[in-house]
Amino acid sequence: MNIIVAGGDGFCGWPTALYLSNKGHDVSILDNMVRRDIDNELHSNSITPIADLEERVAKWKELTGKEIRVYEGDLTHYDFVKQVLKLEQPDAFVHFAEQRSAPYSMIDLDHIVYTQTNNVVGNLNVIYGIKEVVPDCHLVKLGTMGEYGTPNIPIEEGYLEVEHKGRKDVLPFPKQPGSFYHLSKVHDSHNIMFACKIWGIRATDLNQGIVYGLDTEETKMDPVLANRLDYDGVFGTALNRFIIQSTIGHDLTVYGKGGQTRGFLSIKDTVRCIEIAAENPADRGEFRVFNQFTEDFSVQGLAEKVQKVAKEEGFNPEIAHLDNPRVELEDHFYAAENTKLKDLGLEPHLLDDEVIREILQTVVKHKDRVIEENVMPQVSWK
Repeated sequence: MNIIVAGGDGFCGWPTALYLSNKGHDVSILDNMVRRDIDNELHSNSITPIADLEERVAKWKELTGKEIRVYEGDLTHYDFVKQVLKLEQPDAFVHFAEQRSAPYSMIDLDHIVYTQTNNVVGNLNVIYGIKEVVPDCHLVKLGTMGEYGTPNIPIEEGYLEVEHKGRKDVLPFPKQPGSFYHLSKVHDSHNIMFACKIWGIRATDLNQGIVYGLDTEETKMDPVLANRLDYDGVFGTALNRFIIQSTIGHDLTVYGKGGQTRGFLSIKDTVRCIEIAAENPADRGEFRVFNQFTEDFSVQGLAEKVQKVAKEEGFNPEIAHLDNPRVELEDHFYAAENTKLKDLGLEPHLLDDEVIREILQTVVKHKDRVIEENVMPQVSWK
């Protein structure tokens, strides 16, 4: 297949592009490199040194003989989107190219507007470009489990059968997003669903959980192919932050009670889920929703997992509870369905001590790159 990976320089997009290329697909990357600019804005960095994208794709071609084409540009510019679609004529468009941080979207008005404009307008340009240029192309869109929030009922995969006043219907599952970033994803979902209905495009919305892990088989082939590892309070996940904190003598900072529970999956499963979705496309006019996660954990549970492994590695972190900078339930029911990808062949990798140990050992190797003040929260929802 010919597959475009938008956002292919990022944490999920880069290993996905390599994985799909390694599987024999014809892959191109579309990216505006803004994630690297945001590192400079936040005075932050990836723990792992990451090469320029040009150097990355050149090394991939040297090692494998496979070419990954690169288009540098912005999805919010429709002429650029249309030009790339005309040149590539893709069978699938994998859309990672959005501002992905909830804290970043809550910094101030400028960051709210940037997040919503970048994400919603860019996504609209993609779906209109598919309609106008490549109407049979399958859009594989990265949504988020955060669209659903934490309802006091089980979360279904996209849709819910409702009985009301004696009548039944199947409706989109109610959305309760927890940040302006998550809200932008809800807008995306509604816009794609509408486009499928009126234009007959085909789309799969992957409501992804929090991704952990560092390497795939492809990124381990050479240091130039290394993936990024974020740890700061804006882009770093709680798991990454806890691992980094454990190695620098810092308390593991749990927000509030620590009962906040979310879905998680390995980066190795992320790339496999994209492959499954691309190779089993939605029908024309179908807006299909998969919940893309394999396990769920509470924040307190993650801290305890990291603490255990860190102690085995010679560190002695304590768990500290901070005032929660977010507005969220800290103790709640959480149960979500995640069967559709498994039915199509996903065999999950699970979070065990060795996964945490591998990340921790990588952090120790690059510990001189840690900017210690960045491991604490600096953005408040309130």
